[in-house]
Amino acid sequence: MSDNASSPHAPRWFAQSGAARTWRCAPAPRQVRDFHAALTGYSPTPLTELPSLAAELRIGRVFVKDESCRLGLPAFKALGASWAVHRTLAERAANGERRGRATLVTATDGNHGRAVARMAHLLGQEAHVFVPRGVHRQAVAAIAAERAEVTEVPGDYDDAVRLAAAAAAGPDAVLVQDTAWPGYERIPGWIVEGYSTLCAEIDEQLAAAGVAEGPDLVSVPVGVGSLAQAVVTHYRSRPSGHAPALLSVEPDAAACVLRSLVLGRPVTVETGETTM
Repeated sequence: MSDNASSPHAPRWFAQSGAARTWRCAPAPRQVRDFHAALTGYSPTPLTELPSLAAELRIGRVFVKDESCRLGLPAFKALGASWAVHRTLAERAANGERRGRATLVTATDGNHGRAVARMAHLLGQEAHVFVPRGVHRQAVAAIAAERAEVTEVPGDYDDAVRLAAAAAAGPDAVLVQDTAWPGYERIPGWIVEGYSTLCAEIDEQLAAAGVAEGPDLVSVPVGVGSLAQAVVTHYRSRPSGHAPALLSVEPDAAACVLRSLVLGRPVTVETGETTM
């Protein structure tokens, strides 16, 4: 448990009981990795060992997954966006909605929106991206450079998501958002599936480095939760074998998951600006 779980203020950390490692879920679809491998420019991102950090922490070995260049973009978000856009357009085609071009709508703090815009352009679709206040001008310019329509929102991220959802209600538009809410879960689920490729690469790279049994601890940032969910799914979908501890990290100013874990149910918290 946390060091101050009974405090009325948000605790700094929270730990589930040891039984949490025995929980299991269904794995991500195997075809996700094959889809990414077939994309132009795909290659596994580096898994870099940091022996000096391992020595400083007095532990065995430390590896960091470097997502600074993924499918030509500076973040892992291209994995989720590409798979979700692929599934979305395939479903539209199966439903006979091939007429005209679709507009892919999303809200973003930067990288997800740029990835959706890139996929839309590559596949001959339109993109409309909503960005909240505080997003760096260079990030906004990078999204616009992907030939997307960009709408800058005077409010926060949640405001941008609400406006994007409203815009996607129009004809020939579809919301491709990496956060979910009741009634909107399928496309965010596809985005989570897309991130499974990153975890599959780590398995292979650790095995090549002599760590075939896998890691003892996996640390992952939370953000809106999609990458964290992908990591939990990957390491908790194995029926047997080594189950690593999972450590998530989020800013004090946006500690939504931490508060939800403490209360035992999903909750909304008021967030402030962070350096993420």
